[in-house]
Amino acid sequence: MIRHQFFPRSQGITPNIKEVIDCFCEVNQKIDSEFKNLSSNDVLKELKSPLVKIGFKVEVSKSKIDKINVPVLFGFDNKIDKAFNADALSGDGKIVIEVEAGRATENNQFLKDIFQACMMFEVEYLIIAVRNTYRGHPDFEIVHTFLETLYISNRLHLPLKDILLIGY
Repeated sequence: MIRHQFFPRSQGITPNIKEVIDCFCEVNQKIDSEFKNLSSNDVLKELKSPLVKIGFKVEVSKSKIDKINVPVLFGFDNKIDKAFNADALSGDGKIVIEVEAGRATENNQFLKDIFQACMMFEVEYLIIAVRNTYRGHPDFEIVHTFLETLYISNRLHLPLKDILLIGY
């Protein structure tokens, strides 16, 4: 079952974000964590075709040539000094998608995803996809509670316009 929450909750989902949600819904039966035990790479493989149709670049393997590098720091002559990898990136470079499986909450990977997206040049939206449950842990709920606290407390201001949390 695909679940999602947009943060901050005072903002509505944009048409581009809705297209991404539709991609997850399209492959729901192939990735549903209630019935499937897929790695994040396997989930990304299922999402590749629908995401490419809406203009995303999608990581197809972990080899260096297949990585999607998003610039973070620029040096002399506008050479990229530092970049972070993304699982998928919109054609205009404004939406980053990170798909997590087992490490989403156990290793706090979602926090690293947030930090890296905040550092990426011209990125405005982060989409974090996590399992609804993993080994009995309610990963979607855990990340949801964290993001809810982050936005309601208003103590930390992110440079991103919005974050979409998707549970699969």
